[in-house]
Amino acid sequence: MREFVESVFRSSSVCVLLFLFLTGKALTASMGEVDEDLLLKNFFAEVSEVERDNEVARILSCFKLNAFEYLNLPFDSSPDDVKKQYRKLSLLVHPDKCKHPQAKEAFGALAKAQQLLLDPQERDYLLSQVTAAKEELRAKRKKQLKKDNASKIKSLVDEGKYEQQYEQSEEFQQQLKLKVRELLTEQEWRRRKMQMRISEEEGRLKKDEEETKEMWKRKREHEEQWEGTREKRVSSWRDFMKTGKKGKKGEIRPPKLKTEDPNKSYVQRPVKKG
Repeated sequence: MREFVESVFRSSSVCVLLFLFLTGKALTASMGEVDEDLLLKNFFAEVSEVERDNEVARILSCFKLNAFEYLNLPFDSSPDDVKKQYRKLSLLVHPDKCKHPQAKEAFGALAKAQQLLLDPQERDYLLSQVTAAKEELRAKRKKQLKKDNASKIKSLVDEGKYEQQYEQSEEFQQQLKLKVRELLTEQEWRRRKMQMRISEEEGRLKKDEEETKEMWKRKREHEEQWEGTREKRVSSWRDFMKTGKKGKKGEIRPPKLKTEDPNKSYVQRPVKKG
């Protein structure tokens, strides 16, 4: 009887342990994301102020036209990579966590960079400039290989692997970064020049429109004044038709006759003698 009770007790203990194990595993699986978030927050809570200040300084020194630089991401990063990196860096430089005086500015720069990289049109524009930069660097590399026979032969033997390895190197990535900066700067300068021309043209059209309005305004005022003096002019004409004369101010004189004498411009009409 005692052995039976002990066997039952042992089996019950095993069931309880198995139940606790499975329950704990299920809870761990369901709380995986929560635990990850908690670990991330705990990690950044232990980050020193120096590291936070350094990250703020890095963000503020980035090239303003390249959103990838703000998030410290390679050009082939996916939208999910962008979201994860933004979340990580934003926690690092959040104004509530970081005491740097420009933490708010750095935090805003990260938010804007994420917004640009998640916008399909802006992202495609940036990647098009990256593609153009790669093409220019490849063309330059091709010219260099023509002069370097050893590298040229190695490139032909490796069937393109040599070039792939080169493009993955730190040297190429740095050159690509600088070339992208150059192209983005050129495009931005062209955009600003075009915007300047558009603004100038809009200003000119606005000025012409204002001058036209002013001209029509003066014309209307002149017509109104002309209409306002109609009665006076009609009355003056009637008086003239009746008397053959106007007032002193508007007295009509007979025309003077020209003479051929160069010393005299006009001659008087002959005076009748009585």
